[in-house]
Amino acid sequence: MIVQRTNCNVQGFFATHPVFTGAEFSEWYGSWRETRERTTEALLAYHVKRGHLVRIRKGLYAAVRPGSTPASVPIDPFLVAGRLAPDAILAYHTALEFHGKAHSPMHGFYYLTGLAARPLGFRDQRFRAVRSPAALRSKGAELSNVVDGERMGLSVRVTNLERTMVDVLDRPHFGGGWEEIWRSLESVEFFDFDAVVEYALLLDNATTIAKVGFFLEQHKDSLMVEERHLEPLRKRRPRAPHYLSRGARRPGKLAAGWNLVVPAEVLERRWEEVT
Repeated sequence: MIVQRTNCNVQGFFATHPVFTGAEFSEWYGSWRETRERTTEALLAYHVKRGHLVRIRKGLYAAVRPGSTPASVPIDPFLVAGRLAPDAILAYHTALEFHGKAHSPMHGFYYLTGLAARPLGFRDQRFRAVRSPAALRSKGAELSNVVDGERMGLSVRVTNLERTMVDVLDRPHFGGGWEEIWRSLESVEFFDFDAVVEYALLLDNATTIAKVGFFLEQHKDSLMVEERHLEPLRKRRPRAPHYLSRGARRPGKLAAGWNLVVPAEVLERRWEEVT
């Protein structure tokens, strides 16, 4: 009877936790039965062996749904990324995808964490940990503009669209490149521009502030950006011309109002010419 009750309860946990950590399982299991860490580890190993679970990496598991196999069961990458660290926050292009605003899907998934974490390759996907910008860490503001999202009944933390806009402009290599960033952000119907400006200033990076200002000004009519949103950004733009891509000084044209050298294909959105 004890074995049947244990198995029934465990299967119920698996049914409501498509992706979970060993710590989450231990907390749940210990809430109704006195146990030790080795006991839960052995129990999880048993269910992996029986084909009820997929071990994604040490301490992280995915449940195998009835009718599926460990090799065929779909495993949600957003839940994986959101549980690769106890403080994980989905960010950059991954946040765009989570919010349904990415122009193109990617096989790379990014999450913010203050912990050291190696990249993870799982199936055809790649998961990479990224540290929050230094300006946020110095101010204890890593959770600025972070919201609780829901995926398959489970909670994950993710940057909101306002922070995500600024973050992908700040670190475009995590956003899929300029065309992907532009097309993705242009699909968003509404931004809280007060929040965008406040967060951009919080990062305290003149180049990033200019990028945000340039993007908002370029989309002033379509997004209904007001001058009051642009003015505080102009005051913090670089004093001398900076390149849109800090690490790759590509030729471009000077957007004088922002002291920003912008590649012609971005300035003119040349990808729109491709049919």
